[in-house]
Amino acid sequence: MFNKVALIIQARNNSSRLPGKVTADIAGRTMIEFQIERLKRCKYVDEIFIATTCNKEDDVLERISQSSNIRIVRGSEHDVLRRFREVCFKSNADIFIRITGDCPLIDPLLIDKAINIFKERKPDYLSNISPPTFPDGQDIEIFTRELLIETESSCNNESEREHVTPWMRHTNKYRKYNIKNDIDYSDMRWTVDEPEDLKVIRLIVKEFKGLSTFSWNEIIDLYEEKPHIFEANKIFQRNEGSTLSKGKKLWRRAKRVIPGGNMLLSKRPEMFLPEKWPNYFKKAKDCYVWDLDGRKLIDMSIMGIGTNILGYGHPEVDEVVQKVILNGNMSTLNCPEEVYLAEKLIDINPWSEMVRFARTGGEANAISIRIARTYTGKDIVAICGYHGWHDWYLATNLKDQSGLDEHLLPGLNPTGVPKNLKGTVLPFQFNCSDEELEKIFKNNKLAAIKMEVQRSIEPRIGFLEKIRELCHKYSVVLIFDECTSGFRETLGGIHQKYNIFPDMAIYGKALGNGYAITAVIGKRDIMQASQDSFISSTFWTERIGPSAAIKTIEVMEREKSWEQITTKGNYVRLGWERIANKYGLQIEIQGIPSLSTFRFISKNSLEYKTIFTQEMLVYGYLASSIFYPSIKHDQTILREYLTKVDKVFSLIRECEDGMPLDNILKGPVCHQGFKRLN
Repeated sequence: MFNKVALIIQARNNSSRLPGKVTADIAGRTMIEFQIERLKRCKYVDEIFIATTCNKEDDVLERISQSSNIRIVRGSEHDVLRRFREVCFKSNADIFIRITGDCPLIDPLLIDKAINIFKERKPDYLSNISPPTFPDGQDIEIFTRELLIETESSCNNESEREHVTPWMRHTNKYRKYNIKNDIDYSDMRWTVDEPEDLKVIRLIVKEFKGLSTFSWNEIIDLYEEKPHIFEANKIFQRNEGSTLSKGKKLWRRAKRVIPGGNMLLSKRPEMFLPEKWPNYFKKAKDCYVWDLDGRKLIDMSIMGIGTNILGYGHPEVDEVVQKVILNGNMSTLNCPEEVYLAEKLIDINPWSEMVRFARTGGEANAISIRIARTYTGKDIVAICGYHGWHDWYLATNLKDQSGLDEHLLPGLNPTGVPKNLKGTVLPFQFNCSDEELEKIFKNNKLAAIKMEVQRSIEPRIGFLEKIRELCHKYSVVLIFDECTSGFRETLGGIHQKYNIFPDMAIYGKALGNGYAITAVIGKRDIMQASQDSFISSTFWTERIGPSAAIKTIEVMEREKSWEQITTKGNYVRLGWERIANKYGLQIEIQGIPSLSTFRFISKNSLEYKTIFTQEMLVYGYLASSIFYPSIKHDQTILREYLTKVDKVFSLIRECEDGMPLDNILKGPVCHQGFKRLN
C-alpha cells in the first residue's frame, strides 16, 4: 500500500544551454521559487526536495530551499540519478515524482491527478510523456521506491544517469502507464532552456498579474486569446535537450554572445556538419580529440587548422611551456627566447638576416606589408593567395567585389574597410603568363608582391623565377606567405624546395605546434624599415610562443617531420584515389601531400561532402574533405581510416545510382569552404 509521496525538483544553476535560468527573475522572485509556490499547492505531496549539485553556483539553491522550508540533496553534476537515490536515504516515501526546475508552470492540479491515477492503477512507472500530449513544461514522471533503487544500481549509461528515467521507460521488468490528454497540446512549449523560453514564461505570468495560482487550462485559454505571446520560442523542438550534445548546446549559447559563434570561420560547424559536428573539445592528445560528451575521436581533418604537425600535446613542447608558466610568461623585461628563436630561423633561412615576431598569421601579414610600404615608399600591393582579414587585404574587393573570389571566399564584403584604400591591392592569378606579370609591374607602382608559393597546384616552370626577376628589376619587395605551407615540405619554407628566395617570408601555424607564434623574416635593409614606422604590441613579447617554437623546431629537425607527413599524406591520397576508382566515383585531389584536399566531381558535391563527414563521424573520425597529417598518424590509424572511407564511398556510389539523398542526410548540407586559386 502506498503511503508517502516525495516530489523531487531536479535543478542546477549552471545549465549548459541557459546558465542561471532557475534563479532568473519571474515576477519578483526566482523561477524556482515561483515553481515551489505552485508545487506547494499539491494536496497529495508530503514533502518536496531539490536535487542539485555540489557546485558553488548551486549554493543559492540551498539558501532557497531553507527559506522555502523544503529539503535539499546535493551531489554529482552529471550523475543526477545518484542524487535521486540520495533522496531515498533521506525520505521514507513510497512514491517519488520527478519534476525538472526548468518547468515553472507545472500545474499542481495535474500532479495531484497523476498521483491519484498512480495509486489507483498501481504501475511502477507513470508519466504523461510516453508519448506526450500535454504542453512541454507539464511533464510529470512518478515511480516507486523499488524502481528508483533498481534503476540506480542497474543503469551504467552516463547519458541515462544524467537524465534519470530513460532506463525506467525502456525496461520491460516493470509495469508502466501513460496519461493521455484528450487534445494533443504537445507542440506547445512552456519550459525554459533558451532566452526565448524565458521571455514567453514572463509574458504568461505577467498576464496573470504575477500570481502563481493559474492552471494549465487557463494558459491554453490565454493562448487562444493572445497567441502572439507564445511566438518567441516556437523554433525549438520538444525535449531536444535530451538529444542535443553538450557541444551543440554550448554552440547555441555562443551564437548569442559571440558574433558568428567563434573566432575562426574554418572552425564553424556549418563548414563541416551543421547540426551534428561536435563543436568543442575537452582534451586533445596526439591525433585524438575528446568532445564535451567524452567521445574519443580520431582527427583525420585539419589538425588544429594545420597547427599541430607533431600531434596534439607533444610532451617535449608542453614540458617547455609548463616550465615557462612556472617561471613567468610576462614581465617588464624581455624574454631571451625571442633572440634564440630569431637566430634559429635565420640559421635555417640563410638568405634572411632579421626577424620580427607576432602571434597570428593576419598580424604577421599586416606587419610585412607595413614594412614593405615603408621601405619602398610606395603603396600598391599585388596579391596572390589568402593573407588574412586585415584592411589592407580586404581592400582588394573595394575596386571589384569579386577581386578575392579566387583567393578566399566569393563575394567577400569589404564593409568597414576605408574606401580610400580602393585600388591599393591588386589580385593576380597563380601561374598566370609572363606577359600578365609584366603588365602588373609596368602599370603599377608596386611596393610588394605578396603570395603563397604553393597551395593546390605546383607553380609552372619559370613562374616563380619570373616574379623574382621582375621584383628585382622594379625594386618591389617579394613576400612569400608561408603561414600554412611552412615546415611541411622542408625544415622551413616550401620556397626552399624551388630554390627561389624572397625578400621577406612569413611563418606561422605549425611553428609552435599549437602555441601562438608567427614570424616575419627578411633581409636586413628591408626589415630595418620597421624602425621608421610604429609596429608594436604587448603580447608579441610573451614567452610561451617563442619557447614552444624553439622546441618544436628542434623536434621537427630530429624527427624529419616534413618527410613523415609527406609520406602519410601521399598514402591517404593514393587511398582516396584507389577507393574512388573502385566505386566509379570522380574526385579531384589537390594540394601538397601534407595539405591534401579532395572534392567529388558531381552536381551533388556538397551533399556528398556532408555525407562523408556525417558517416565518418559515426565511425569515430573527425573527417572532412581535407587531411592535414601529423607524425602521430601511424600506419594502423591510416589503414583503418581508409577501410571506413571505403564504406562511405560505397554509400555515395549508391546515391549516384539513384538512392535519395534525403534517406541519408541527417541535417543541412555543409557550407561552401574556402576557394583559393592555388
